Amino acid sequence: MTAKKKLSITVLTFMAFTVSPAHADITGTINATITLEAGCIVNGQNFDDGTAGADFGTLDFGTENTLFLQADAQILSGGAAFTVQCSNGIAPVLSFNAGLNDGDGAGVGLHAMAHQTQAGRFVTYNLYSDAGRNTVIPVGGNVTLAGGGGQQTVNVYARAFGEAGLMPGVYSDVVTVLLEL
Repeated sequence: MTAKKKLSITVLTFMAFTVSPAHADITGTINATITLEAGCIVNGQNFDDGTAGADFGTLDFGTENTLFLQADAQILSGGAAFTVQCSNGIAPVLSFNAGLNDGDGAGVGLHAMAHQTQAGRFVTYNLYSDAGRNTVIPVGGNVTLAGGGGQQTVNVYARAFGEAGLMPGVYSDVVTVLLEL
């Protein structure tokens, strides 16, 4: 065997028995957390528990003459009844609280819309939980919704009452709604 072949075999043997540098993996963990609070989506807008500013819709009785007897409406949002979806496990309660002019006016309604330019002029109205307008939702009255976490369509109806001496013009009111979780 030649010296060159001996050297090659020795180098190969040495390389085969040489230990490669140690290679070790490092493992660890990542801690992930999230805290979820109850909330609701009202007409497509997400609200956390305790926030204000939800728009439940509009109550538009349309245009009548001053001699009308009654006019019907429904609370609408974008042309349909309003929708509510709350956290699963919550049975939300809608409270229809005071308006700006409750108790004013001579009509049979519990709420009242005030004339925009003539002080002391009112058109009274009520809110109802049924389309036949048989079940009045009193001031501070509640409507309990299902608690399954799914989106619910909420139908609330209204009736305005005519009375003697009404003047032409625009009448309006704002009713506070509380969604209790």
